[in-house]
Amino acid sequence: MDQSVAETVALRAAPLAQPVDCPVQWRRSTRARRVSLRIDARAGAVVVTLPPRAGRRAGMALLMTHAAWVTERLAALAPSVVFAPGNSVLLGGVPHPIRHAPGGRGGAWLEEGAIHVAGDAAFLPRRTADFLRAEARRRVQPLVARHAEALAVRARAVRLKDTRSRWGSCAPDGTLAFSWRLVMAPDWVLDYVVAHEVAHLRELNHSPRFWAHVAQLTPHRDAAVAWLRAHGPALMRVG
Repeated sequence: MDQSVAETVALRAAPLAQPVDCPVQWRRSTRARRVSLRIDARAGAVVVTLPPRAGRRAGMALLMTHAAWVTERLAALAPSVVFAPGNSVLLGGVPHPIRHAPGGRGGAWLEEGAIHVAGDAAFLPRRTADFLRAEARRRVQPLVARHAEALAVRARAVRLKDTRSRWGSCAPDGTLAFSWRLVMAPDWVLDYVVAHEVAHLRELNHSPRFWAHVAQLTPHRDAAVAWLRAHGPALMRVG
């Protein structure tokens, strides 16, 4: 069973540099074969994964060896964006400010280029997140249907998740899953990711035939991949 512990560790990027406090998530995994590091953009922390027999000392040694890389990567992360009145959230690649409407009804809705959230301020973050998830589903479903019809395939189910490393996936049973955060990307980026996963309903691989199906469904592959590479980490910092 995997276990995780969070703490702050002081790292020196260079021998004479001032120590920098870095959030660290220690993760012990029965599936890990070696000690490893990765940056979790959403949490704004470095994740140190330890296999069952590795001690914390081995993790600290790897962390200190790569201190400069860790501090640089964490410093380069986009600022986190909380769901609060006045802050803006991308929707279809377009910034939409969040407006608090205490006397309103209906949870949250779009109006005049803004996301309006009703009710008590304490519920605003959750209601904003719920709205974005619902909006993601509303936009993903017709894209799945259109691309599936074009390839004469059928998705068993469509699910929205908050994944850390994948924008979409296709299970062997035909279930498609997408990150709700794609709702923040431009429409053509969302279209590409949906087309990519629907194409897996025909080819559960990345063979030339698979890419031919993707090309049939959407012309935006290269531009969408480049956009996600450049802006995807910032989407992970929202909410």
